[in-house]
Amino acid sequence: MTNLQTQMERMLPDVELRFDEPMHKHTSLRIGGGAEVMAFPKNRDELSKILKVSALLDTRPAILGAGTNILAPDQGIPGVVVCLKDSLDGMEQLDETRIRVLSGVTMTRAAVFAAKLGLSGLEFAHGIPGTVGGGVYMNAGAYGGEIRDVCREVELMDREGNVFTCKGEDMDFSYRHSCVQDNGAIVISAVFGLTPKDSQQIKDRMKELMGKRSASQPLDLPSAGSAFKRPQGGYASALIDGAGLRGFQVGQAAISEKHTGFAVNLGGATAQEMEQLLKTVSDRVYAASGIRLEPEIRIWTGNR
Repeated sequence: MTNLQTQMERMLPDVELRFDEPMHKHTSLRIGGGAEVMAFPKNRDELSKILKVSALLDTRPAILGAGTNILAPDQGIPGVVVCLKDSLDGMEQLDETRIRVLSGVTMTRAAVFAAKLGLSGLEFAHGIPGTVGGGVYMNAGAYGGEIRDVCREVELMDREGNVFTCKGEDMDFSYRHSCVQDNGAIVISAVFGLTPKDSQQIKDRMKELMGKRSASQPLDLPSAGSAFKRPQGGYASALIDGAGLRGFQVGQAAISEKHTGFAVNLGGATAQEMEQLLKTVSDRVYAASGIRLEPEIRIWTGNR
């Protein structure tokens, strides 16, 4: 055991810790080596303890939700990774229009919960594989809807373990961005303001959107969703297709044949191959169109 592993085990005896836990088990790309320490807090108190102990041990934890937008390095992650998916778990109805959802709940589960209550506004989130925490972090969106449209309040924890709240209008939401990316806080829960509507109509809309996803996206292969951010005045998929890169491969990392906006793992792809794929595609699109594509996938390095 490393010194960090020994110390974490001694100082956090009641927290679930896994040592050298393969990141590929926790990322949708199915790529990544072992995390030196992966912690699974059952509640906000345990999360606060993890952060405080990590500070004492001079290590800054990386925060992981469902890992649906992460490319983890082949050599693994030194230090601590805190996994919140299925750890900070819970949903409740606050009043006739609002629900509170903890950050470890998937976006799909939150959308289904709202639909059962006859509350509309999260239909776009049905089928987004990430967690609510990750959705708030990056202002996730699809089919014309975004988190910022419905987010009324966010409960956050700073890196010292202190909890505070932030109104939705103060979250600095923009395209695939929130203030959490800048201030390093961790999403604990979010309150969504929704609109009463017939439950069956909501479910029908979610079914319609899921059908569109299945028809157009490579859901049968590991991916991280859209590989590149949408450039101004166009779509990444059209630019990639225009550059003749449909199906382009670097090792077992490839641009999807089904949807050129997706980078997929054909089986056994490495982080190095996927990173090279993204770089090459960006370079070739720039050469063909003069537009530089930026990865939407968050590339973690050995030191994050």
